[in-house]
Amino acid sequence: MNDARATLEARLGTRQFIALISMLMALTALAIDMMLPAFGAMREGFALTADSNALAPVVTVFLIGLGVGQPVWGPLSDALGRKRILWIGIAIYVVGALGSAFAPSLAVLLLWRLLGGSGAGAIRVVTHGVVRDAYAGEAMAKILSYIMAVFILVPVIAPSVGALLLSVASWRWVFGFFVVFAIVIGAWATRLPETLPLERRQPLRARTLGAAAQAVLTSRFAMGLVVAQMLVFAFFASYLASSELIIRDVFGLQAWFPVIFGGSALVLGAGMLLNPRLIDRLGLRRWLRLVLSGYLVAVVLFAVAMLATGGEPPFWLFMASLLPVLLAHSFVIPNLNAAAMMPMGSIAGTAAAVVGSIVTLGGAALGAIIDRLYNGTVLPFALAGVSMCALGYASYRWADAVWGDAAERELMPLDEPGEAVALLASDVS
Repeated sequence: MNDARATLEARLGTRQFIALISMLMALTALAIDMMLPAFGAMREGFALTADSNALAPVVTVFLIGLGVGQPVWGPLSDALGRKRILWIGIAIYVVGALGSAFAPSLAVLLLWRLLGGSGAGAIRVVTHGVVRDAYAGEAMAKILSYIMAVFILVPVIAPSVGALLLSVASWRWVFGFFVVFAIVIGAWATRLPETLPLERRQPLRARTLGAAAQAVLTSRFAMGLVVAQMLVFAFFASYLASSELIIRDVFGLQAWFPVIFGGSALVLGAGMLLNPRLIDRLGLRRWLRLVLSGYLVAVVLFAVAMLATGGEPPFWLFMASLLPVLLAHSFVIPNLNAAAMMPMGSIAGTAAAVVGSIVTLGGAALGAIIDRLYNGTVLPFALAGVSMCALGYASYRWADAVWGDAAERELMPLDEPGEAVALLASDVS
């Protein structure tokens, strides 16, 4: 057990640590999921047509801010420590939510959402950096699964909370809720110890930062897994941005959207809880290979069902086809992330930033393209899912070919940035 893990467990205990990191990560999910039921009221408020998909960028620009901010916050957290950057991120998140609440137009709202996403990027970098400071390899994959199982409670209840708030107040109060929640979780985070001691911090110099980023970008193992994450996240990002419109237009079940979305999130949570046991039984590498294959099969079957019904299936068929995809997604994401971070212990903050920005920015951009293909049916979404998952599986297999060497290097001390670059770059072949 390393010093960071021992300190965390002594200060918080494993359960409280999991709960706290989950709620910090949930700030991002809350900023997306809770506002989905508000899209109808927001369309009215901004004088948009009832079938307009112009609000999809409200999700997309937040994800762009999340991705753009991480390359800044990651190196800063490696140089200045995790907690300083966490406080800055929470403050920016709160300011972005306040600005969104008072935005006079959709364009202004999008700017404030971009800022809020940047603050969320700092929070994401810190949470992943803290987890990597304390855990590695399969232990990290298991702790991430438990964290995300708790975190997934937010998508389960957030749409219902948003709908309840909308029944008594304007959609602008949804952003007010974000402010209150962030302040409460920030107060709880005062119990989080600093997990990056002074002797392990990286100097804030362009050369050092470049070397750390190069360590990630030149690693076939890491980048293959990161690209795979990005592609499957693109499919999921499109699901988040378009689900409200699909449920309303294709199935006419807008009033039931919070229940439908929350029920789907429960499937994700169940998968997250099951994932650590399957890692114990099969090992991270074998389980990841199996579940990515299953993900691709599930997406293909989903697309076949949508094709057979012209993109307008009965609701029961849509859900029966989609839920296996979501279950597979719950297995894939924490495992791909943990595997990609395996060799990155000495540069956890910068590595989390590079990984997070590629996954978030690339996934959001591709997800936005999928959103624009929406034609009133589920068909474009389903066919895009096949493309994203097939390419993601190919990228994973490219990384898996050098897994053995990368796993061995995880055991080596990577105390110097130059050493990290030399070791990681050697798997580009």
